[in-house]
Amino acid sequence: MKVAFIGLGVMGYPMAGHLQRLGHEVCVYNRTTARAQSWVAEYDGSLALTPAEAAAAAEMVLLCVGNDEDVRAVVYGEQGVLAGMAAGSLLVDHTTTSALLAEELALRCAGQGVNFLDAPVSGGQAGAQKGTLSIMIGGEEAEVERARMVLGCYGLRITRVGHHGAGQRCKMVNQICIAGILQGLAEGFTLAKASGLDIQTVAGVLGGGAAQSWQLDNRATTMAAGEFDFGFAIEWMHKDLGFCLQEAERLGLTLPMTRDVDAHYQALMARGLGRCDTSVLIRQFD
Repeated sequence: MKVAFIGLGVMGYPMAGHLQRLGHEVCVYNRTTARAQSWVAEYDGSLALTPAEAAAAAEMVLLCVGNDEDVRAVVYGEQGVLAGMAAGSLLVDHTTTSALLAEELALRCAGQGVNFLDAPVSGGQAGAQKGTLSIMIGGEEAEVERARMVLGCYGLRITRVGHHGAGQRCKMVNQICIAGILQGLAEGFTLAKASGLDIQTVAGVLGGGAAQSWQLDNRATTMAAGEFDFGFAIEWMHKDLGFCLQEAERLGLTLPMTRDVDAHYQALMARGLGRCDTSVLIRQFD
């Protein structure tokens, strides 16, 4: 299939690479052209100098950028992907955004005869590199099935969770759960270190019981060792938790743990740790 991939960050770069290596004809666009040139040198494929140019011949356009305004910047306007997309083509947004933006995009796309899916991912940089991401999708079932062959190049689990916006709301649940687990690990392993326990031993014991989780298996010992360079920066988690809190307020809900963890991340960002990964939450106890 002819596809365009917009956004070659730590997630998008390998995701687009899987598409090209598995036989799709990929044209990429990145705000920094040198990054797109590096991708073409590594994977072949082609690059475009505007999102519209990348989308012009594509049956499917995939986005993986930063936030709501970044998405609008590459979708709308004379140089945006919608200016280049043909009626009947499909726009898939892998960016973690607000659910309201997903609903907005669905309406704008429909007005142009373009189909849309909001499809945020989970699994981090490692999942993108290995092609084992979990993809949660909002949109029509027929369009999910149409996209499955492409998304399966880097997604191990591809699930429609509801109508437009449902993918982003599912991602909010994902981020809330991760925040809670990381806060538990931060507190638990701070206690373990202060008690003189061997962290590797404790992590192994817990991993065989009810406290087991991906975060425990992959981050507990590195957290305790002060290693925080694993891709997903806390400034992005702060953005994501902001969407969670906004959605909760819209629904008349209070999420005290989410609010408290977000406050800890903001304090860590103020200490210059914004580019550290989310497990740096343990540094709140320094």
